Amino acid sequence: MAPSPLKLISSMATREVLTELISRYQQGTVQRVAAEAAGGVDVAKRVQAGEALDIVVLARNAIDKLIADGKLLAGSRVDLMKSGVAIAVRSGARKPDIATEEAVKRAVLAAKTLSYSTGPSGVYLEKMFERWGILAHIRSRIIVPPPGVPVGSLVASGTAELGFQQLSELLNLADIDVLGPLPPPIQTVTIFSGGVSVNSGKPEAARALLVYLASPAAADARQRHGMEPA
Repeated sequence: MAPSPLKLISSMATREVLTELISRYQQGTVQRVAAEAAGGVDVAKRVQAGEALDIVVLARNAIDKLIADGKLLAGSRVDLMKSGVAIAVRSGARKPDIATEEAVKRAVLAAKTLSYSTGPSGVYLEKMFERWGILAHIRSRIIVPPPGVPVGSLVASGTAELGFQQLSELLNLADIDVLGPLPPPIQTVTIFSGGVSVNSGKPEAARALLVYLASPAAADARQRHGMEPA
């Protein structure tokens, strides 16, 4: 009799790569995995509320907080992958220069609407716009999608002229053109980590999956989905 599936929940940024890697992992083991993705803020709330889960994959600082709060097992954190922020426009739209910090600032000021998520990248961008002294000026143009809704979908529909999000979340969306990553001086890299829930009935099986997700065997899939090794 096959063991009951491990329940994994992650933020949207890692959904595509985890789907591929979990499918591959299941080809070599009898252990099944039931994976779900949602907005990172919502995932953290569900874990804090004590939902029955085995594995949680979020930005590293969120995993560390959940460990500190006693929701994930101490010592269970595994750093899995990292990703930077990229910029996208609707397919066929004008492609502004984003090669330098000043060019990105000009593109932001010129955009009639722009969008970024409520996750770590969005927090970083707001601070950057504030540092540039333009946040108050552009505030009314910013469209923040509901948790779990990709920024790229707002760009694809024309709701947002300029979209900022993890590269992994933009790569596989139709009807957008990814201009490229933020230039190095203003790039922010998010490390995504996994942890084992204190509610897990199969902590060893959960740890084994996390080890696989961080292993060199997963490197090609990570790269294909815009991620790098952590």
